[in-house]
Amino acid sequence: MQKYGGRNVPRYTSYPTAPHFSDAVGVDDYKQWLSELTPSDPLSLYLHVPFCEVLCWYCGCATQVARNYGPVAEYARILEREITTASRHLRTPGPVRHLHWGGGSPNRLNAADFFSLMSLLRRHFPFADDAELAIELDPRTLDDSQIDAYARSGINRASLGLQDFTPLVQKSINREQPFELVEQRVGALRAAGIGDLNFDLMYGLPHQSAEDAEESVLLALSLKPSRIAVFGYAHVPWMRRHQKLIPENALPGPSKRREQADLMARRIQAAGYVRIGLDHFARPEDPMAIAAAAGTLRRNFQGYTTDDASALIGFGASSIGALPRGYIQNIPDARLYESSVRDTGFAVARGIELGESDRLRRRIIEKLMCDERVDLEETCAEHGANVEDLSLNAAALGEMRDDGLLAWDGNRIDMTPEGRPYIRVVAALFDAYLTTGKGRHSGAI
Repeated sequence: MQKYGGRNVPRYTSYPTAPHFSDAVGVDDYKQWLSELTPSDPLSLYLHVPFCEVLCWYCGCATQVARNYGPVAEYARILEREITTASRHLRTPGPVRHLHWGGGSPNRLNAADFFSLMSLLRRHFPFADDAELAIELDPRTLDDSQIDAYARSGINRASLGLQDFTPLVQKSINREQPFELVEQRVGALRAAGIGDLNFDLMYGLPHQSAEDAEESVLLALSLKPSRIAVFGYAHVPWMRRHQKLIPENALPGPSKRREQADLMARRIQAAGYVRIGLDHFARPEDPMAIAAAAGTLRRNFQGYTTDDASALIGFGASSIGALPRGYIQNIPDARLYESSVRDTGFAVARGIELGESDRLRRRIIEKLMCDERVDLEETCAEHGANVEDLSLNAAALGEMRDDGLLAWDGNRIDMTPEGRPYIRVVAALFDAYLTTGKGRHSGAI
């Protein structure tokens, strides 16, 4: 399977993917799209905090180091303005069913600013009683006052970045966090009533061996999280210059990455977790496992999700919104974002309006990524199209079938267990934009 593992393909947290957004879609389009939402449209909110106290060299996110709190406090005030402005363009907002704080490190915000922002959101948006309110956390900088603010704000799920517990690996990625520290912070979150915890682990890191990856999984499992995500390190120094601090000769190759990923998956499944899609695992009673079994799992910019909201509204630098009409992305640079919001209340940089072909291909890719199968005839019929409209690459699908990645009868595609790691390669066959533009992507494995 080595010929597939080295292919560079998108992660497909959206379709079309972000490299194909353009400035042809701007703030006036966004205002119009917001105004078209109705009270019957459930909402999802995403807030991006582009700051960390220390930069992790593996990171592919839009973030920057802020050792002093002044810039973070100013950013919080700008977020308040953007939230207030956007809410004025919603006639009567529907219920918020999901909220997600991402970064960077959202816990770079102090307790007071976080609680103030959550209070503002509740004033402008109605929250469903059973809404999932989640936050990504850096255990190294998480203090008790923040945990208290999260609990008082209604946060009910937290995601902790663990990556790997091996000292050499941690030093090589500039993220040193002993297991004992993580264990203590997990206990503090649970004591505050935040019991649904997600852990993020990684493979393919510098100097990481299969034994390192396995030991990190076993330590993480000992803390009994609700969900575990196992991501492959994406080495994209052309996008994130700080990744140049990681020597490429210290990175495991595709076959070793596959060995690490397979071993980690076996250990997690042996502990009773259900495997979900490409890289997630959940306890059988977790909503994500239930959604996967029911065929209602979705995928968005946070990865796999139970979120089926009609619209995702993004706030903050680089955040991406997904509305019925299309995608909107904010200015990635935090200073330029702040300047734009001060002047206009918005910071739209680019976007893309969806056509019918986009919606059809997006659904096919999402079904592959979430369900590991897709009935092309059925999905095309749902979108008023024919399979012939897809211009299928029958030769590529036939080759993948012969190589054991999938079953294909000319209409229905079913990924095999051996083919699961290469779902993105199969999904890429339906990407009409992949050979256009300047997008560069990470390896499939």
